[in-house]
Amino acid sequence: MNTKLKAVWLTLVCFSGAAAWAASEKPNIIYILADDLGYGDVQCLNPKQGKIPTPGMDRLAAQGMVFTDAHSSSSVCTPTRYGILTGRYNWRSKLQKSVLWGFSQPLIAPDRLTVAGFLKEQGYNTGMVGKWHLGLGLRSPDGKPTKGMKGGVDSVDWKARITGGPVDLGFDYWYGIAASLDMPPYIYIENDRFVGECTTMKAFHRDGAAHADFEAIDTLDVIGDKSVEYIRQQTAGKPFFLYVPLTSPHAPILPTEPWQGKSELGVYADFVMHTDAVVAQITAAVDASGLAGNTMIIVTSDNGCSKVCDGAKGDKGGLDFLKKLGHYPNAHYRGSKSDIWDGGHRVPFIVRWPAGVKAGTSCDEVICLTDLMATCAELTDTQLPATAGEDSVSFAPALKGQPIASSRKGVVHHSISGQFAYRSGKWKLLLTKGSGGWTKEQMTDDSPAQLYDMEADPGEQNNLYKSHPEVAERLLAQLESDVTRGRSTAGPDQGNDIASINFMRGVKKK
Repeated sequence: MNTKLKAVWLTLVCFSGAAAWAASEKPNIIYILADDLGYGDVQCLNPKQGKIPTPGMDRLAAQGMVFTDAHSSSSVCTPTRYGILTGRYNWRSKLQKSVLWGFSQPLIAPDRLTVAGFLKEQGYNTGMVGKWHLGLGLRSPDGKPTKGMKGGVDSVDWKARITGGPVDLGFDYWYGIAASLDMPPYIYIENDRFVGECTTMKAFHRDGAAHADFEAIDTLDVIGDKSVEYIRQQTAGKPFFLYVPLTSPHAPILPTEPWQGKSELGVYADFVMHTDAVVAQITAAVDASGLAGNTMIIVTSDNGCSKVCDGAKGDKGGLDFLKKLGHYPNAHYRGSKSDIWDGGHRVPFIVRWPAGVKAGTSCDEVICLTDLMATCAELTDTQLPATAGEDSVSFAPALKGQPIASSRKGVVHHSISGQFAYRSGKWKLLLTKGSGGWTKEQMTDDSPAQLYDMEADPGEQNNLYKSHPEVAERLLAQLESDVTRGRSTAGPDQGNDIASINFMRGVKKK
């Protein structure tokens, strides 16, 4: 097929109003996870208060479906990634609050089925390019497990095989880094080996062991290039799953030279534009591959925009500075990364799949990033084991414009400090008097918790806890059941990884 005919064909496929399931073919799946990208940072999702151009993501939205009420399972990084890959809430693991570090040991148990492992069983090639941040089995030169955030050039055996990472948990291939770009070690990893050794110390916010040639500013483009390379290696005869957890626009905020000053809104906005360009680069590779028709591209974020984003070059005003310029990174939602309010965990969620999703559509149902596993099971016409995906519900029906059939009564939200909220329908119960995170705001009334009608009050300003105690009691009972059963979906009860989970930690005892 020549280039012009191929372009015409792709346009017809992408915008066909008669999009239907590719019943005889398993779809390719590309899952792009931005890091700290707010719901309002994508211009088409925030047309009135979004000032950053994002043509790559806007184009995907126009060619597919936007989920307007999608949530990460946590308002910070590591826990959300655990939920995505396992279909299980992060607080069922040993990590009850905060995040892991670059030298932390693995969080996902070796016998836990992941999305990658499940799809590999269904005949998929499984690849990952980007940031892991779920712990690795690193060892010191004397064989002891590493831990924490600090480590020098002599703290790790750089030649040893890396255990407990992506290739031990279902991925055929991985190229990326251990954790965030502000967390050492600063070195690339390919499959289960470091690419070289750390021989010097560098600081991209935190000092730590680094490869002499590693520069944080290059990482986003390396992820884009490696993702394109992986896509080009795929063929029509075998489905593939590619997980692309980006390092941006998380701090350190380092757009490359072509993007510096591009937004005229400061370096954070420049970095969002750079991030969008990498999304567009990956999309273009799919379009050029001849596999676009049956390739599902999902773009989302691990949590809301962070307070540490810079408003302008040299300015540290963060979110407030951007708002003065007319840009609201978390749209009209209260709070930001780390918080239990929606600004902490309501995230962009865009799906383009020409063979299965009608262009220009949207879905207003509540979904969670834990839902990838059950969705993959439905798309491949396979049943999940009872011991996997305990908190995962398929959103596949929504892709066809149908209601999501869920045995899960609600979605659990979780903050950086380990505080809980529960969303069921229009109601949201927050078991704390404040944000549960970095936002220093507290309720002014004497209610022990918060209750909001998210349809009437999406900005979470009018606390209805006292006027609707029966709703609060019902949601609390549902949350308690979801916690104690070890699962929130239908199926046999499962265990949590710790004996007792304190979901009331944010409520002061009288």
